[in-house]
Amino acid sequence: MREWAEFTSEAGKDGGVKIALTGPLTVASIGVIDRQLRSIPDKVTTVDLSGIAEIDTVGAWTAWRVARDNGAEIVGADEKATRLIDAVKISEGDAAIREAREPLLRRVPEAVGAGIVTFGQGIRGIVGFLGAIVVALGSLIRHPTRFRTKAFVRQVELVGVSALGIIGLMSFLIGIVIAQQGAVQLEQFGASIYTINLTGRLSMRELGPLMTAIMVAGRSGSAFAAQLGTMKLTEEIDAMRTIGVSPMEALVVPRILAAFFMMLLLGFYASIMAIVGGAFLANFALDIPFFTFLTRIQEVVPISDLWVGLVKAPVFGLIIALAGCYQGMQVEGNAEEVGKRTTQAVVQAIFMVIVLDAFFAVFFTKVGWG
Repeated sequence: MREWAEFTSEAGKDGGVKIALTGPLTVASIGVIDRQLRSIPDKVTTVDLSGIAEIDTVGAWTAWRVARDNGAEIVGADEKATRLIDAVKISEGDAAIREAREPLLRRVPEAVGAGIVTFGQGIRGIVGFLGAIVVALGSLIRHPTRFRTKAFVRQVELVGVSALGIIGLMSFLIGIVIAQQGAVQLEQFGASIYTINLTGRLSMRELGPLMTAIMVAGRSGSAFAAQLGTMKLTEEIDAMRTIGVSPMEALVVPRILAAFFMMLLLGFYASIMAIVGGAFLANFALDIPFFTFLTRIQEVVPISDLWVGLVKAPVFGLIIALAGCYQGMQVEGNAEEVGKRTTQAVVQAIFMVIVLDAFFAVFFTKVGWG
């Protein structure tokens, strides 16, 4: 059972109090008494350490602080306590605990400047990373036997096959939500039948690829950053370079290709599941037979919507893989950096996916695929 430091107080000279400390005055037993000593209302004139069984630097500092703040005298200290108190006396500094804040007109330009410099460094790093990927792809094209087929298949499984369940369920539920909300609004105009058009076009063109990209960014993009970051931290990547294995060829390229190709399939799969979800709701809530809904989808969804979804999905996959691999390869220092970079990978990937989705929406409208 832990023994705690204690103190007693009695009237002293000049109207103050004399306190006597007992028990171990160490870092492990000083938490309660420290708060009590800080809240003594009367002026302390004497600090008696004769009852102290054990003392360390923290205990010596506590006793010295009470004596210093009250102008009190320390008595009853043994040789060890005296030596520690003398040491903490001379180590006292007069610097402020917190650094003074700079004026606002100086802080803001400094923060903006630092942000611009960081942004520029990030752009340079990304361009360099893209260049390294192009070099690695060129090298693999010239020497196809160096392509890590097993690593690629493994990443295809992790990015695509393992995600079928969660992406299918998510898309199915999104299809139900689209159909339900669309039907509520269209019913006001007696146009409930157009719920099929709304569900089909929105799922195939927008929500299928977009929601899949967000899910893959949170699931696989974060995994890429965490895996590569941990390997960087444990110097496995440096070991690969030492033995003549290119980390870009062995680790980065298989992940990027897997995300690129699997997003093409996952985006289409998500769109189909969303349509099935809409048909499921329509069968029970709108009195539109399930197979009639699916047949009608073929008539009202133009083929251009399918191509729009198929073009967007692999580009989203490329962005997600690039963000995850780049942030993972930037890990340095400690384990905290892995978490930080993983978070940045997910945030950057989702942000860029939404920006690109907005760009694609305008672009395809301009080229007549709106």
